[in-house]
Amino acid sequence: MRITLSTIADDLGVSTATVSLALRDSPLVAEATRQRIVERAKEIGYIYDRRAASLRTQRSDIVGVLVRDIINPFFAEILRSIETELGSNRQTFLLCNHGDDIELQESFISTLMQFSADGVIMSPSVGTDASDIARMEENGLKVTLVARTVDDAGVPAFLGNDEAGFHLVTKHLIDNGHRDIALVGGTRTTSTGRARRRGFTNAFREAGLEAPKRPDIETPYDRKAGYQAVEHIFAQGPAPTAIACCSDTVALGVMHALRERGLEPGRDIAVTGYDDIEEAAFSAPALTTVADGHAEIGRLAARALFAKIKKETPSTDPVFLEPELKLRGSVNRVD
Repeated sequence: MRITLSTIADDLGVSTATVSLALRDSPLVAEATRQRIVERAKEIGYIYDRRAASLRTQRSDIVGVLVRDIINPFFAEILRSIETELGSNRQTFLLCNHGDDIELQESFISTLMQFSADGVIMSPSVGTDASDIARMEENGLKVTLVARTVDDAGVPAFLGNDEAGFHLVTKHLIDNGHRDIALVGGTRTTSTGRARRRGFTNAFREAGLEAPKRPDIETPYDRKAGYQAVEHIFAQGPAPTAIACCSDTVALGVMHALRERGLEPGRDIAVTGYDDIEEAAFSAPALTTVADGHAEIGRLAARALFAKIKKETPSTDPVFLEPELKLRGSVNRVD
């Protein structure tokens, strides 16, 4: 026999409406009654009928999350805070790693629409434009952005103040005597890559110095890319005194490659990162980096999406979390 709301209601002598409200954590049900209902539902193995609930509420309680690469600890830590916040609102999420493949992103968005998902939190793929965001919204898929922005998207966006943050870390290198600094990581095709490069050049300009002549190296935000970048740096000529990396994962790859060449990060060549992932504090040497508030970024994005799902109207002005320089052992002073 199929177990229904009526089964629980008959067992406990309450109405089916009370059971339904209790299983949705409604404040309209007394806590003691709610506990009895929840416990009885578990005892008899009641499974929540999401399809029926969706018909009643016009909501699926399904949310999509799109990031470039979940293996990157930066996105993993954002996802952890998104998951916590969505869970507190009884939202289930589906995850996609788009790897900057716009077709994969579009396929996932199409799947979300087929499942009548309520919304999507996305760090958009390279190639996403405002018309893509508008099409999602017009089809009932609410959107908030994290880590990257899309010009004229008109939806809430939450990200670190990358220009200010990279200015901070570059100024720290300059203040420690470094002038020949190699810039590694990220790409100008993303808002984050462009912002971090502006912060780099602005720090030199404000110090009354010319920016380094050596070309910067655009890479994905991963260890392998950082490792491979070192070969390109040394192929350009004499080694720089410092390498400023656009992510901690790139920096960790750089440090590994330097050691293979007999060079010690923080003694022979300064290395800095960006993001302040958990591993940065425990590397050897501990990595000087910038905390960009990515855990808070995830929480704020999830809250804004849930507000939109409830038909509230959160601000569409981008929210930039202020960066904090984390001084550790990977920067040496040069004269």
